[in-house]
Amino acid sequence: MTDETTIEKLSSMLIDTTLPLKLRFRILFTLKNLDSQGQQKKTESVSNIVEAIARAFKDTSALLKHECAYCLGQMGNTYAVDKLIQVLNDSNEDPMVRHEAGEALGALGCYENQDVIDTLTKQSKNERAEISETCQIALDRLAWLRKTAPNESSSHSTEKTFATVDPAPALTVTTIDELKKILLDENQSLFERYRALFALRNIASDEAVLAICEGFQASSALFRHEIAFVLGQLQSISSVPALRQQLSIVSENYMVRHECAETLGSIGTAECRHILETYLHDNERVVRESCEVALDISDYVNSADFQYCNGLNLVESECC
Repeated sequence: MTDETTIEKLSSMLIDTTLPLKLRFRILFTLKNLDSQGQQKKTESVSNIVEAIARAFKDTSALLKHECAYCLGQMGNTYAVDKLIQVLNDSNEDPMVRHEAGEALGALGCYENQDVIDTLTKQSKNERAEISETCQIALDRLAWLRKTAPNESSSHSTEKTFATVDPAPALTVTTIDELKKILLDENQSLFERYRALFALRNIASDEAVLAICEGFQASSALFRHEIAFVLGQLQSISSVPALRQQLSIVSENYMVRHECAETLGSIGTAECRHILETYLHDNERVVRESCEVALDISDYVNSADFQYCNGLNLVESECC
């Protein structure tokens, strides 16, 4: 049983800048999992876990803050809405963090919340493409949810293949050629191209992986970053050459390079580790930190550990 003292201890470790970032990431995902358990049991701790995670928005690491926003969206906990709106509207916040806050608001699915709609609409006109494109996709997802709400059981069926709440529902088109055509069509909306992307992910064959890799040629950095994220879900060695190439492009958007690094960590081969070690001293902080976290993920992938989210064990070891 997780009590409030444990949650507070985890939160204190999450914001402790003397701890390695890779450890703080494990703490974060432990809190995320505890929230899911709390919501299933309808305990009162769920709002406290949102607060525990939101404390990290004061950190200097954009990587950590963006991951906090991601977790708040994935948890499905509507207590997080106000926190995410505040982050999205903060013009002094890093664009990567604001992007993730916008995507998280879409993931929470509050299509009847006018504050959410108004905020996403306002920021869909932001001068930073990463933010404006994210918010438009989130609005499109909320519109799709509103439209399919009367038939809720079938409307969410396309999101069950993987554990994540996707920013767009997978298309029902089943041929790789058709999906690839949509994926690479710059005249299509990003929402439709995301839908093609997640449909290809669900196919999960080597041919589908290689089709996804072609998405790195897209003009949108946001889209390229999502390509890398999906490749991380698939963990296919077939994607390593494309990921290595994209990470090596110093002029590439740091969001894309970050996602390539973490995906290489999730694949976890010796080659991937060598690539990541090469960028541990990259000029871009987000890339450096991503490689640190990715190497830790690689350690987990290659270990016999039952779970990555081992924060409770860390708390117990400190208390003993």
